[in-house]
Amino acid sequence: MKGPVDLVFYVLAAVTVGSAILVATLPNIIYAAVALLFAFFGVAGLYILVSADFLAATQVLVYVGGILVLIMFAVFLSSRISSVELSNPVHFRLPAAAICLALFGVLAHTAVSPAFIPKPQVTYQPTTAEIGELLMTRYLLPFEVASVLLLAALIGAALLSRPDRPDIPRPDMEEP
Repeated sequence: MKGPVDLVFYVLAAVTVGSAILVATLPNIIYAAVALLFAFFGVAGLYILVSADFLAATQVLVYVGGILVLIMFAVFLSSRISSVELSNPVHFRLPAAAICLALFGVLAHTAVSPAFIPKPQVTYQPTTAEIGELLMTRYLLPFEVASVLLLAALIGAALLSRPDRPDIPRPDMEEP
């Protein structure tokens, strides 16, 4: 019998892969988004198992807290999308599920093969303190440039998504 960590790994892997298969095969977009939530949490749990606590926190904050909530808001705020059934007939869903299961089999075989079995770690050391220190010292300039670039992309997306209404004057279209 293997240890409890192995059991947790197999449960998290099964939840992640099962949820990913459901995302690819469910016809209702709301159910697919809920399955995506479980897939994201499963991946975060796998990150925790490999001592990547920063990646796990980022996974939860960015994907679960940001992307998935954005998807859910888009679905619930648009009245047409929440009642739409995805048009992926059974003859498309079954091959997608078969491909997912085949990839899972290949990855599971690779994970238990002797070449990829990791050696036991001596101690657990969190990575967040070191990453935070590097972001605020050595990589401060690239970090700030990336944040300004993301802000510019956000402003551009807001301007592009703005409705073109003729009754609202736009400052960039004024005549001299």
